[in-house]
Amino acid sequence: MGLTTDSGIAPPGATSPAAGPGARPVPDDPATLKVVAVRHYARWAAAVAVTVLVAQFVHGPATNPVWEWGVFRDYVLSETIVQAVWVTLQLTAYATVLGFLLGTVLAFMRLSRSPVLQTVACTYIRVLRSIPMIVQLVFWFNLSALYQELGIGIPLGPVFWSVDSNSLIGTIGAAVIGLTLHQAAYAAEIVRGGVIAVDHGQLEAAAALGIPRLRQIRRIVLPQAMRAILPTAGNEIIGLLKGTSVVYVMSIGELFHRVQVIYGRNGRVIPLLLVATAWYVVLTSLLSVAQYYVERRYARGANRTPPPTPIQRARRFVRDVRVAAAQRNQPVVPLKAPGRVGDSR
Repeated sequence: MGLTTDSGIAPPGATSPAAGPGARPVPDDPATLKVVAVRHYARWAAAVAVTVLVAQFVHGPATNPVWEWGVFRDYVLSETIVQAVWVTLQLTAYATVLGFLLGTVLAFMRLSRSPVLQTVACTYIRVLRSIPMIVQLVFWFNLSALYQELGIGIPLGPVFWSVDSNSLIGTIGAAVIGLTLHQAAYAAEIVRGGVIAVDHGQLEAAAALGIPRLRQIRRIVLPQAMRAILPTAGNEIIGLLKGTSVVYVMSIGELFHRVQVIYGRNGRVIPLLLVATAWYVVLTSLLSVAQYYVERRYARGANRTPPPTPIQRARRFVRDVRVAAAQRNQPVVPLKAPGRVGDSR
């Protein structure tokens, strides 16, 4: 006969009164429940559909002779294309550095308490963001038509030194100026958004400690603002890299312009466009990797144990596979059956 408490409920580990050789199992007994894995039919169907689409997408370029992969191999690493890639990287680097420097100045001008600085910064940002990049590039390319000479002197007074506009600002210079001024307008809003994301109490605490204003910005505000600035800034730099293709209107030998010149001569449009596409994919992928590691570095203050990098995940996977293989190769040692309680033998 089973044990029961005063409430009539059997304590844990006690035998139920109905338990016996011919009794039915209790439905809520975990030992009698059948474990069935969850089946994700919709997920499986979606995976199969996507796999089929990807296979069709890969099969088309691999079997269609119009793609002319032989021409692609001949030009993708040619000297002309590599030089054009170098010009593209130079334009991107100059416009990025100068654009974000000018954008940082404009951002703090807009955050200033001076109405003059605020008005100038807001006007610059609104006007430059309203004008398409190609219009700005053509304008700076034709600057000599507006100003034949540029000089240094007293404002509204005599000029002490002057130089011809074409001699001072060449084709590359005009492209860098146009890209920089266009990028600065967007960089200013990116930096401003990161700065206002920093808690205002940080500045109040720094001011209470007597830290100078410039040092507050350089050592307290900007390091914390970088976590909010970097994701958007990375996307903007990638967009600028692809946007350098617009300078083809100035006949600068960057990647897209060189590709146009080549397929204009030999008529191999598709494979040469693939050459440009492949290089843009490689360059943007490298920028994305650099962005990931820079963001990881500036996240150290907020996350003391950042998630593992892809390389660390790969190493951990290889280590786990080796450990599992080593365990499978070890002989299985049978466990000794435990003796019964009270067994003295």
